[in-house]
Formats: sequence, structure tokens, C-alpha cells
Amino acid sequence: MLAVLCPKGAAAPDALTALDSLLGGAIGRAWARGSFTGKRDDVLHLSGGATGPERVILVGMGDAADFSLALKRAAQLAGRRANAATVRSIAVLVPAGLDVRGVEQVIVGASMGAWEYRELKTPPTEPRTPLESIAVLVDDEAAAADGLASGEAIAAGYALARRLQMMPGNLCTPDTLADAGRDIAARHGLEVTVLGRREMESLRMGSLLCVAQGTPQEPRLVALEYKGAGDARPIVLAGKGVCFDTGGISIKPAPGMEWMKYDMSGAAGVLGAMEAIARLGLPVNVVGLIGAVTNMPSGTAINPGDVVQAANGTFIEIVNTDAEGRLVLADVLHYAKKYDPVAVIDAATLTGAVVIGLGNSLMGVLGTDPALVRDVLAAGARAAEPGWELPLWPDYEEQIKSDTADIKNTGGRAAGTITAALFLKVFADGMPWVHLDVAGTAYSETDLVSLPKGPTGRPVGTFVEFVRARIS
Repeated sequence: MLAVLCPKGAAAPDALTALDSLLGGAIGRAWARGSFTGKRDDVLHLSGGATGPERVILVGMGDAADFSLALKRAAQLAGRRANAATVRSIAVLVPAGLDVRGVEQVIVGASMGAWEYRELKTPPTEPRTPLESIAVLVDDEAAAADGLASGEAIAAGYALARRLQMMPGNLCTPDTLADAGRDIAARHGLEVTVLGRREMESLRMGSLLCVAQGTPQEPRLVALEYKGAGDARPIVLAGKGVCFDTGGISIKPAPGMEWMKYDMSGAAGVLGAMEAIARLGLPVNVVGLIGAVTNMPSGTAINPGDVVQAANGTFIEIVNTDAEGRLVLADVLHYAKKYDPVAVIDAATLTGAVVIGLGNSLMGVLGTDPALVRDVLAAGARAAEPGWELPLWPDYEEQIKSDTADIKNTGGRAAGTITAALFLKVFADGMPWVHLDVAGTAYSETDLVSLPKGPTGRPVGTFVEFVRARIS
């Protein structure tokens, strides 16, 4: 299959003249008749001629105001159509003059579109032809080689994250995430530390541990250390890894609860980013931290109204056991201080409020360092993972004040994303810190056209782009 990524235009690009001739003028006629004009997500399937590609698809990029985002999305759609068509190989023809980063986006996008989780499906009676290769057709092959290599590295990070996200809660447990961290460390020579319940008790991580006290599954705190820059202070990437979230005693409604296997998406994003960073061999130090637990109701579960003490000494009143992700991240963020980081970015499917406020296209971005927030927003834009800053307005701190303890773990429905971040801010004190609320973007309950419903792998790309931009 040949996929041609086409910006929107009044006529077929001149670069397609030779291909159009092979297809008997079908491309020119389609444009002339208005059946294809390059609008975003437009796809036209054509049968190949006697020579050349067997199948051709034209994929619209739209007006391409954001060329990077349009390129990646069109490549995703091409990869998805190729996978559905059960072809062995796809070549992607891109607009002329594509630079190294453009080639990278095409590789990442096409790989993401073609990705599929089939581990738990019975093989079909008729063998299915797998997609074995993705090629990009460019003007200068030598110049594109770096883009190919980096694209493959980032695509591998997305694939790792999405596989973990897609696994059901009975298979993806805290131990599964810990094993994934060990596997990354073994493949790439990283240092890995895995803390269990006993070690966390010795560190007085009462906030994280209280979430895990209703289940026999052991909690895990995983630290992956990538050292590409000697003794330089590291960047810390932290992720919420709630492998399944019932809500605990404040139990969620049954309809749709199966989607709560995705509540570990922040941790998956950190692991995917560490995989990509290690493959890229970046000259920077990065620590990936994940707090992995399962939130279940039982006779030993935390109750609304209970008070626990976090590792930094803060007493927390638990008014809603379904606001558990921030309890996990509280102790993870405090643990990050031991690395004396130059910057800390955490990611979590933290609040339903961010979906109400920003929908499913933008992640919420909040932080204590304005320059760092700008850098993270810029990284997201480069990765085609856009975000929107929300304010850490101090007036909202009143909503998380507790009559019983220092703070409570939720301030109610109003400004829910902001009050959740203000809660985390207590434990990130003294560090340049940004929080990514990816509850609306890490996975999708509906088909996204370029990607099927399910895991998106976000914010792997944002993490990688941020780290790359910090290289001096």
C-alpha cells in the first residue's frame, strides 16, 4: 500500500503527476470532482495500476495550521487503514521538503495507527496478514535517517505504554508495572529500585499506603534512573499507577467502571518515556517514578473521614476514597526530593473535572514555575499532545482545608482539577513542578478516527520532547 499525505488544496499537488499517470488520472479526477480535496481525515482508496503500488490511499491533512499535528494525525490514519487492510507493507509519501522531525512524526504516527493489541484474542481461523514494515518516501534519504531512528525509538515508547494501558486489571497489577520497569532497566542498563509495603512503611508513606490497604495486591514504588549526563541534576518524571480504581468505599457507579483499568496511564506514560529516552541515548539524566496500587473496597479499606499522615508529615483527611490518585502521588512527589531534581513533571488521570473543562483533546497543565509550564506546553505542542494551562489560584486552597487535619483530599466539584493540583503542590514544595492531568487524553471511550477507542499513550511524547529540549 502507498499512502499519500496531502494538504488541503484546490487541485492535486504537482508532485503526484507521475503517480496519477500510473493510476490512469484517477487522482486528478477525484480532485476535480470534489470527492477528495485533502480535508482533514479525508481518505480515498484507489486500486493500483498494472505496475507500481497495489493499493493507494490519499489521506487529507487539512489546512495544516499546525503542520506537526496534521502530519502525525494523517500518518496515524494511514497506519490504521493499512492495518485494517491486512497489507504486509506500507510506504508513506509525504509533502516535499520534510525535515528530520517531520520524518519522525510520520514514523511515530504510522506506527501508532498500525498498533493493535491482540494478545487476549483467539487467533482467527484464517491467518491474518500482519503489517510488517513502514517506509517513508523522502527527497533526501541520508538526511531522514536520524528522523527514522528517533521515530522508531519514540514509537517503541508509545507501544510499551499502550500495551500496559490496554491490559485488564487482573493482568496489569502493581507487580506488572514493577516488572515492566525492571525489563526497561535490563534492556538499557538503567538503575532500578522497587519499594514494597515494608520499605514504604519505613519511609512513613501513609498517603500512598492507605490506598492499597483494601487489597491483597502489594503496592510498589518504582524508580528508574537513566544517567546520560554524569553527575548532573536529573529531571524527574512521575506517574500515577492505579492499576484498577473501583473508588474504594466511595465506590464508583458500575456502568463504565471497566474503563478504570486505564487509571494507571500516568505510570504507563512514564515507563514509555523512559523506554524512548533510553533508546534515543539522550545526554541528560532522567528519573522515572511510579506509584503503583489497586484501589478496592474491603473490610480493611480506608474509610471516608479517616486521617493518614504522608511522608512529609502532612495529615490528610480522606473525605472521598475515590480521590486516591493524589494520595499516591503525594508520597511519590515527596520521594522525588531525594534526587534534587532540576524539574519535576507528574502525569495522572486525576480528575473527571478536566474532561468537563477541556474535553478529550487538551490535557490540563498546572505548575509552580511559569517558565517550566511554558516549556511543558511547548513540548506538548511539538509532540502533537496539546495542553492548556489552568491557574493554581490560591483562593481555591480554602476548599481543601480540613477541620480535622491539615488538608483534605478533595475540595468538591467546583474547580476540581485546580484543587487536586493544589493538593499535590503541598508535596512538591521546594521543587520546580508541573502537573499534567491526562484524564481526558490518555485514553478514549470513543473512536478517534485516526486511532481506535482505547489507549493513546499520552503523554509519552510530551515527556520525551520536554527532556530533549533540556539538552544543553
